[in-house]
Amino acid sequence: MKVVFMGTPDFSVPVLAKILEAGHQVGCVVTQPDKAKNRGKKIQFTPVKELAAEHGIKVLQPEKIKQDTEVLQTLKDYAPDIIVVVAYGQIIQKEILDLPKYGCVNVHASLLPKLRGASPIQHAILQGEEETGVTIMQMDVGLDTGDMLSKASLVIGDRNCQQLHDDLAELGAKLLVETLPRIEAGNISPEKQDDSLSSYAGMISKQDGKIDFHKSPVEIQRQIRAFDPWPGAFCNYGDVVMKIWSAEPVTEKTSKAPGTIICVSDSGVDTACGDGQVLRITEIQMPGKKRVSVKDYLRGNKIEIDSLFE
Repeated sequence: MKVVFMGTPDFSVPVLAKILEAGHQVGCVVTQPDKAKNRGKKIQFTPVKELAAEHGIKVLQPEKIKQDTEVLQTLKDYAPDIIVVVAYGQIIQKEILDLPKYGCVNVHASLLPKLRGASPIQHAILQGEEETGVTIMQMDVGLDTGDMLSKASLVIGDRNCQQLHDDLAELGAKLLVETLPRIEAGNISPEKQDDSLSSYAGMISKQDGKIDFHKSPVEIQRQIRAFDPWPGAFCNYGDVVMKIWSAEPVTEKTSKAPGTIICVSDSGVDTACGDGQVLRITEIQMPGKKRVSVKDYLRGNKIEIDSLFE
């Protein structure tokens, strides 16, 4: 098939790679503009642009695709059979959605209609879902509301966000290349989404990582996993911000106020949570330092019993 690929971050890369591996003709890639990153403010290609450049594929990077008539004309001139969209990062206008023979399809990282929106991976963990997956969806003008073409699921287990992200990206890539021939052959029956079963996963902000120790240990552990690597779950310890990268509920009970440190050992920092429950923190990071186990941190530092995480 003649394909136009639209995507930007790491999640998009395995899908583009699989499309190329399967022998489809990718005429061009549309991705977000390059940005300056890190302290040196060096301009970096988007991950999708890097892969496209390796394969000599034409790359388009409109600031605002809705206003870019040159990009629209380029797409019309190429006349793709299908446009594949994976975490592109801009709203695509109806004129583009209607342009290809088979329309535009999206690889979405949830089992639609659950978790429409920008952060389905994080919210699947936050909500304690036992499984999640990917959906290949026929795009329309709504937000992740189009007809579903195919699905694949996996058990979340104890994965953090990065691990789940990587596994879903590979699952989505595999599902997409299995679905494209079925689209071309016309042997797919699109399934409408039941809006009454839908939920929304909005954008994640840095402040979402702030831990509220009035919550249960299970909820806090999910928060830690959901926000690893970004924005990271964190709390205040004295006058510094401590990031918490690993923790587990324990069976002990306490009458101490939520956030109170009740025990410190090589096993971790036992901390009071909501309803007298206890969370054992096992991996932390202080400002400007690396992630370390509590055991390693305690070799040269102290965490005081009866002090507070806030």
